[in-house]
Formats: sequence, structure tokens, C-alpha cells
Amino acid sequence: MSTHDDQAQPVQGKVQLDDSAPDFTLPDQSGKPVSLGQFLGKTDIVLFFYPRDNTAVCTAEACAFRDSYELFKQAGAEVI
Repeated sequence: MSTHDDQAQPVQGKVQLDDSAPDFTLPDQSGKPVSLGQFLGKTDIVLFFYPRDNTAVCTAEACAFRDSYELFKQAGAEVI
């Protein structure tokens, strides 16, 4: 079991294009709980999800977000 399993929340259904993301709370890289609701109405948000750990796809996608992070920040967005 990972350290994040104890904070997992039930899936409400698939999010479709143009849907609002449901509020959720998950630990950040330091283990501190972060909720989507903390950011709503304050800044544009880029939600970063990846399909699976330790795959070429997740590595390439994570690197693309890392490399574009400053562009997102310059545009006024917070990357979660």
C-alpha cells in the first residue's frame, strides 16, 4: 500500500472535456494536504495527472510539465 492510499477518495465518475473538476484533497510532495478548492476563484489552475508511474508516457509528460512550468506561472496559472 502506498502512503497516499489512506487519503484516496471514491471516484464520482469520469471527468469529461469541459467538465468542472470535482473538489479533492491529496498530499503534496511534502505530505501536506492540498485541496483543489483552495485555489478556485483565486487563480487559473493546471491539473497535472499522469497515467501510470515509471512508464515512458508518464516520464515524457512530467518532463513536459516541468519544462513548461515557468510558462504556466507567467500566464498566472498554478500547476497542481
